[in-house]
Amino acid sequence: MIRYALFILTLSLAYINFDIEQAYAQTFTLDLESAAQSDGSLSARVLQLLALITVLSLAPSILIMMTCFTRIVVVFSFLRTAMGVQQTPPNTVLVSLALFLTFFIMAPTMQKAYDEGIGPYVNESIDENTAFVRTLEPFKEFMLKHTREKDLILFTELSQSGPYEEPMSIPIHIVIPAFMISELKRAFEIVFMLFLPFLIIDMVTAAILMSMGMMMLPPVMISLPFKIIFFVMVDGWYLIAGSLIKSYDPTLLPAALPPVN
Repeated sequence: MIRYALFILTLSLAYINFDIEQAYAQTFTLDLESAAQSDGSLSARVLQLLALITVLSLAPSILIMMTCFTRIVVVFSFLRTAMGVQQTPPNTVLVSLALFLTFFIMAPTMQKAYDEGIGPYVNESIDENTAFVRTLEPFKEFMLKHTREKDLILFTELSQSGPYEEPMSIPIHIVIPAFMISELKRAFEIVFMLFLPFLIIDMVTAAILMSMGMMMLPPVMISLPFKIIFFVMVDGWYLIAGSLIKSYDPTLLPAALPPVN
């Protein structure tokens, strides 16, 4: 991802540098016709720079909408609630972990988008419109792969469009909301399975306290250490991270890892 961030920063600086050079050249040119053409080119570059800044400002929303970040961060948030801890791990840690897991899962998709769209555009072998379409296609394939048909039909009917001959012909403004509600549904299914063992621990603790007559002692205070040690003993973070990765592509996590020296 550092590669992609540097690419965006380099592209922005290239636009700015190009604008400065054009403005400097216009200061010393005496040919009015050339100056007019340079003004038109400068205006086009300024508009492109504004469009790029707009995309960068919307990057967090794009990350949430078109990647697996939604499912991961929802699962982590509910996991903390199920364990009964308030602010541990902190939001910064959970969001950072969800972000890097998103980069790991989306790496093949991002690499394909770079090779087919951004790379050729940087080499000036394709124009901007073609680069945009080629860059968007891998993300669209990813979203369609993990979107329920029922959700696609819902937004297709609501938009009063279609029918479409193939999934890739569905407009992106239909695919994104369908993908997001599909992700939320799967996240809540995972959360339900996560809550069950912690709920059992709470119920057992509450039953023991009631049988001992300790009505005034909060069961959560007693059950919290048991839930933490249970989570550590089963290697919870390994299981959750592996399950989330496998839920997108089982081949991303090998069944047997080589021994670590």
